[in-house]
Amino acid sequence: MKLVPHNIVKAPIVTEKSNIQKDEFNKVSFVVDKNANKVQVKNAVEYLFKVKINKVQLMNVKGKVKSFGRFHGKRPDWKKAIITLKEGEKIELLEGT
Repeated sequence: MKLVPHNIVKAPIVTEKSNIQKDEFNKVSFVVDKNANKVQVKNAVEYLFKVKINKVQLMNVKGKVKSFGRFHGKRPDWKKAIITLKEGEKIELLEGT
């Protein structure tokens, strides 16, 4: 599959910690494609949300091992991107109304 902006950025991460980061440090978090690098993530977010970015941090998150009764399984591994926006920039989609 070709990595285009809509395939790179999969979903925003909306948790208590990500909301604190957004409010205090102007950082937003996304689930991104496992094969994407920092430059591709930066270009995709700038293209999709029309914002300027200072910094991109990527991390691979290992899936947890879970048991369902006598069956054991593993959640999938995924990649997380924490993006620091420039001063005065914000992503409207993630803002509360």
